Amino acid sequence: MGAADPFFLDGDGAAVVLVHGFTGTPFEVRYLGEQLARAGFAVRGIRLPGHGTSLDDLDRTRWQDWVDAVDQAIVGFDRPVAVVGQSLGGLLALHAAMRPPIASRISCCASLAAPLWLDGAGKYVARWSRGRRSIRIPKFGGSDVRDPAAKAANPCYPAIPTKALGELVDFMGVVDAELAAKVPTLVIHATQDHTAPVACAQRIASATHAELRILPESYHLIAVDVERDVVAGEVTSFLRRHACAT
Repeated sequence: MGAADPFFLDGDGAAVVLVHGFTGTPFEVRYLGEQLARAGFAVRGIRLPGHGTSLDDLDRTRWQDWVDAVDQAIVGFDRPVAVVGQSLGGLLALHAAMRPPIASRISCCASLAAPLWLDGAGKYVARWSRGRRSIRIPKFGGSDVRDPAAKAANPCYPAIPTKALGELVDFMGVVDAELAAKVPTLVIHATQDHTAPVACAQRIASATHAELRILPESYHLIAVDVERDVVAGEVTSFLRRHACAT
């Protein structure tokens, strides 16, 4: 199994769907999935449409395609599901938990470093997303990860296609407009995130009455970064209290 491949880790406990971020792959949530599987959960890590193949594929996808992929993973289980996502995956987890009828199948959700808006360089890159022709913006610094080993191992795309980025920007607005308390929610974010401002987490937590944990050391991809064990511990504890109670 390659680092970019979807995965399933069997377990006797509650079901969990893990969702990676924009331009990423299941690598971003694989470590978290392994820790959840050790705790007894049945874990499915999906790969979103347009990811792990080519930038052209990503530019042909729409945010509704990502939503459909998450929905299919949820209904693939015959019991209530906890949905946990990193970045775009966090937005998809929140969207699923707030949208009937799929929300009725969800026990709880966790949003890890989800962006409601972009800051810094991302804000300026997003301006290119409304052009007629898609442009590839290189990730000159690589992925937003502090841990050098995780950064080197991450098989994400080396560039951002601006047409697909426009889909992400549109979807951020969709989720922001529908935020509400529907299911138990956990929000984790890092103060040193260079992609999604930490204020996004505070807004999500306030609107959903979520449990909020702010990390001091990690960058954006917190599920694989220097505080990944803290993230895994927080998510495991949260799921034991809420996913296993259904």
